[in-house]
Formats: sequence, C-alpha cells, structure tokens
Amino acid sequence: MSHDQTLHLLQDSLHAIRQNRLAIADFCQSWRTQTALLSALPPRYAEVMEDLLGRLEAGSLFTEESCSFSQVDLLANLDLWLDKAQQTLAKIA
Repeated sequence: MSHDQTLHLLQDSLHAIRQNRLAIADFCQSWRTQTALLSALPPRYAEVMEDLLGRLEAGSLFTEESCSFSQVDLLANLDLWLDKAQQTLAKIA
C-alpha cells in the first residue's frame, strides 16, 4: 500500500469514528498497524500519534467528555497530524 493510500485509509477511519461507525479500540489498532507509513516519517510522528491515541483510549473510559481528554479535540489533532504527515512525505519524495 502506498503512503497516499495509507493516509487516505487513516482519514476514512477518522470519518468513521466521528460517525460512530468504528470503535475507539479498532480505530487505534488501525492507526498503530501502519508501520510502513510511520517508518517513512521522522520518529517524532510516531511519538505524537501514540500520545494522541493513548489519550483517546483513556478518554473512552468515561461516558461524558472528560475535561482532560476531549475526543473532539483529540480527533482534530489527529487530522492535523495527517496533514503534517502528508506535507512531510511530499518534501521527502
């Protein structure tokens, strides 16, 4: 799978989780298995992604929005992560 296809897959998963068509655990698993994409990016990308996914998982333990872990904000940050990853990959290519 190309990096563009992987980025598209991750973007689709963001849409699915926002529409409650994908469980948080499945969403996080999908992101974590994209090792080819992560290895093509600087190491900091994996660190930031893991931090965001970890907070998303922790926030899912609460039935309401937690003041510490807003799901909406975390998903917005993952959108930003995707944008930055795409820009970085374009510079590398």
